[in-house]
Amino acid sequence: MYLITVFGNMLIILVVSSDSHLHTPMYFFLSNLSFADICFTSTTIPKMLWNIQTHSKVITYEGCIIQMYFFLLFGGLDVFLLTMMACDRYVAICHPLHYTVIMKSQLCVLLVLSSFVMSFLYSLMQSLMVVQLSFCTKQAIPHFFCEANLMIQLACSDTFICDLVVYFVSAVLGGGSLAAILYSYSKIMSCINGISSAQGKYKAFSTCASHLSVVSLFSCSVLGVYLTSADTHSSHSSVIASVMYSVVTPMLNPFMYSLRNKDIKRALGRNLGRKLIKS
Repeated sequence: MYLITVFGNMLIILVVSSDSHLHTPMYFFLSNLSFADICFTSTTIPKMLWNIQTHSKVITYEGCIIQMYFFLLFGGLDVFLLTMMACDRYVAICHPLHYTVIMKSQLCVLLVLSSFVMSFLYSLMQSLMVVQLSFCTKQAIPHFFCEANLMIQLACSDTFICDLVVYFVSAVLGGGSLAAILYSYSKIMSCINGISSAQGKYKAFSTCASHLSVVSLFSCSVLGVYLTSADTHSSHSSVIASVMYSVVTPMLNPFMYSLRNKDIKRALGRNLGRKLIKS
């Protein structure tokens, strides 16, 4: 699954960067999402595979903090990029005549850079909050990686302020992103309902069906983790939900965006055709 995730998302990055027909805002965001997914899975899966191979479940305190930092960094970047893609689809479907004017390349680059900055600040804040806590020796984390909420629960010191700040910031950023996605798709659905022809409705909906599937799977599994994290008896369910958004969703992204996307398939065909002609 890890190899499929890495090579599948790397293939999307190579196809988008090498084909001039795909140098559009939609595929610019998609290539950045693929990069974020590769880094997102690489923060946890290699360590887990190493633990399986060596029959060891030990991780150092420093290694745990580093893993948590990069996991939050690229996880937050995933959320922000999915939000940008929803807004991009909203402009493309609801304001098609102004799409090229609104979604300029400078704006797209600025949106991606702002996503990086917000993710960096979010992960840094959570990591610094956890570093200030004191832990007893030889703690057992009931998870396959150092998840921030579980780390806070395992602390021996008072975690009230830490819980308050972490949940408040997560609710603001995550809730804001989810609200933007829901608003964009509510407007998209109303615009699609206003289209008279059935073929036009299908064409408009097919452009955002893949993104909507990824957002639904990612959001539901993340909500499942945070809603069950307070219950100690549901740790197994929390791990399963974590696997869904941290392993399964990044692996499915290349399939959802390539098998259902005619532009990606045409670009793959053109690139393969050029290589065959050269050979």
